[in-house]
Amino acid sequence: MTSNNDSAVYAAQGFGAQMQLKAPFGLLIVDLVNGFADPAVFGGGNIREAIDNTVPLLAAARQAGWPIAHTRIVYADDGSDHNVFSAKIPSMLTLTEQAPASQIVAELAPRQGELVVRKNVASAFFGTSLAAWLTYRGVHTLLVAGAVTSGCIRASVVDASQLGFVPLVIEDCVGDRAQGPHQANLFDMQQKYATVMKRDQALAALGLDAP
Repeated sequence: MTSNNDSAVYAAQGFGAQMQLKAPFGLLIVDLVNGFADPAVFGGGNIREAIDNTVPLLAAARQAGWPIAHTRIVYADDGSDHNVFSAKIPSMLTLTEQAPASQIVAELAPRQGELVVRKNVASAFFGTSLAAWLTYRGVHTLLVAGAVTSGCIRASVVDASQLGFVPLVIEDCVGDRAQGPHQANLFDMQQKYATVMKRDQALAALGLDAP
């Protein structure tokens, strides 16, 4: 948890400036798959709550006609694409194409026209076509939901900002298996890379009705 003194130090040094949230908008849902919904696999903490809160967010994005992308962590069946990420977390190698744990949760199942990005590192952008896909569709402000806040969310947000997208992290639609990393990374992203808002506040700011 951060203190008021922490916030004051960042503010005094010029961190946390407001960014313009302007259209076109897009939505990125990171790794909300069965394995991250299950505390016995990769889940726990507030990830289930993030999934539940993302359902109305996804409905609003579809209603508005935004470009929508989903990500999954997928490794080859034979582990031939084993890398530093999976060396650090060997159980990630169980997330193969057909593994139930690697499938997007049913309530957020992609629809036709929505991009599904397969990745085997933390960032949704590294080594994928996501940036080109969003750029082709003219996205300026990218709403980000998913899991986990301190890992794949943060990595994707940092890359989004470096690629010129304005990240809008939806606070109650991202989750982590532990509250400490969740809160610390929300604070840090707000100060350095993104705007952080709760779902209904964000939708209102973008001119959409809250669900």
